[in-house]
This record gives sequence, C-alpha cells and structure tokens, in this order.
Amino acid sequence: MAPEDHEGAASLLQSFERRFLAARALPSFPWQSLEEKLREPSGSELLLAILQKTVKHPVCVQRLPSVKYARCFLSKLIKKHEAAPTEPLDALYEALAEILMANESTQCHRTYLLPSGDSVTLSESTAIVSHGTTGLVTWDAALYLAEWAIENPAAFTDRSVLELGSGAGLTGLAICKACYPRTFIFSDCHGQVLKQLRGNVLLNGFSLDLHTPTDPSSPKVTVTELDWDEVTASQLSDIQADVIIAADVLYCREVTLSLVRVLKMLRDCQRKNAPDVYVAYTIRSQDTGKLFIAELDHAGISWKKVPPHAGKLFPYEEHSAIVILKLVLNGCPGI
Repeated sequence: MAPEDHEGAASLLQSFERRFLAARALPSFPWQSLEEKLREPSGSELLLAILQKTVKHPVCVQRLPSVKYARCFLSKLIKKHEAAPTEPLDALYEALAEILMANESTQCHRTYLLPSGDSVTLSESTAIVSHGTTGLVTWDAALYLAEWAIENPAAFTDRSVLELGSGAGLTGLAICKACYPRTFIFSDCHGQVLKQLRGNVLLNGFSLDLHTPTDPSSPKVTVTELDWDEVTASQLSDIQADVIIAADVLYCREVTLSLVRVLKMLRDCQRKNAPDVYVAYTIRSQDTGKLFIAELDHAGISWKKVPPHAGKLFPYEEHSAIVILKLVLNGCPGI
C-alpha cells in the first residue's frame, strides 16, 4: 500500500472510530470514502479494522452505545461490504448476530477520545428529551468548548472552576482530565440530570467524597444543585470560582434571562479577583445569542468573542456555527 493510501485508510479508520464511540448519526460517517477504499485489494482488511475499532473496541465491549445504534451501524457496514468485490467476512455477520441477541436499554454510552490517550465516557438517555429535560444528552457546544479548553489548558490549570448547567458532564470531565484544575464544581437544577451527572463523574474515575484521599493531580470534584431562578446571593458567595463555564444553555428567553441574573449575582458577591467566564452556544437562528449579548450590555458585563480554535478532536456537525464568549464579571468596559 502506498504511503498516501495508508494515510487515507488510517484517517478513515479514525473517523469511524471516533464517530461510532460517540454514537454520532450514521449519515455523518464517511461512507462514500469507504466505498472507494473497498474497491482496493485491502478492502477486507480495512473492514476488519473498522470492526475492531467500533463494535469490538475495548471501550464498547464494556459500555456499548445503544443496541439499536450498533445494529443499524453493522447492517449498513455489511451492506457496503456486500456491494463491494470482496470475499464474505464471517466476522461481520457474527458481530451482528451477537448484537441481535443483546437487550436494549434506556441508557447508552458515548465515549470521546482525548489527545492524551485517555477518554471521557458518558451514560446518556437514548431519548433526546427525557424526564422533561434536554440535559441528559451532550450538545455540540459542549464538545466545542471542551476542545477549546484542551487547546488552552492554562485557563483552567490549578484554578477553581464552576460549570453552570453541566448536563451530562462532557465539558467538565474533559477539563478535569486534560487541564488539571484545582477544584471543579458541576451544577444543574434537574434531579434526574444531577443523578446521571454524579454517575458519569464516578464512571470516569473521580471521587465525590472529599474526605477520601485521591491522586494529588486529580481535582476535587463536587456536584451541586443550582437552580438559576431560586439560588440566592448568599449561596453563590461561598463558591468563589476563578473560572465559570457554560455550554449550550441559551435555548430560550427565560433561561437566558435567568443565566444573566446568576452572572450578575456572581459578580456582586465576589470577594477576590473577578472570575473569567466562558459561555459557548450554537447559533440555531439569527436571534440566538442576541438577547444574551443585549442583556450583558445592559448589566454592564463586558464580553468578547474567543477566536476559533484550530484542532477538532470530537465528532459533531460540521455545519454547526458555535460561538464562545469570554466575559469578566467586573462591570467594567473592555477586557
């Protein structure tokens, strides 16, 4: 195999691996590129490698994405294989037979690979809206903010971080594993989200018992209930975070106004230096973010857009327009 062909196959294999582990939508996979590779003599070898990096991946053997997802993936992979001029591969059909015998669950797992070789695995609901909340799944802005954090670890290293609206926990867990904060506070307001969030923190090897000795390099992690409409200034005054983050929390007017309320309270109760704040959101319409920016200006909270980062570590929609705003809660113009 020529070097460029080997490089192309490796890139294709990595794309399948990352997308499958993260349980991304099947149409987003590079199927056309696979069809082209399957016309080459090494097509069968590539298929077996894809099988080992997806359904047979060590992570998936322990924590499979949804059974339905794995079944649909294998069915599509077999269809591509059968349309190519290659010998039948029993391993594909055997893998499908194993999946057909598995029981479906209301929970699935998504795994995101980090540059260090470590990974973040999340247990998520198989339904987009479950128990009356969207916080049980990971959204694109959370992935985007996690990528930015990994590329800019100094913003979090040896600092105390508060995450507002942590959801399933992807961004915070990536920061805890790759950016070495001193402490990390996950927060949300929905009981089911908090339950699943605690489970994901434990699933990734962090302790929620602050009295239990841990690795000195591991941050002290807590999960707390924080309802933006009910929290008081006295409750927020005890947090004293150096950095505050939030991802994909600007999905309606009421929530946006509540977020700005909390940001103003955090600004007013700071006893130390003003914290840095990073808010990431996906632009889903022309109005997305406009209300937030208008309310920030009205509150005297300065902001600026963070330049796009270079590396794309996680699979998410290529066409998504995602913005990160950096705020400083000092009420002064400029940053």
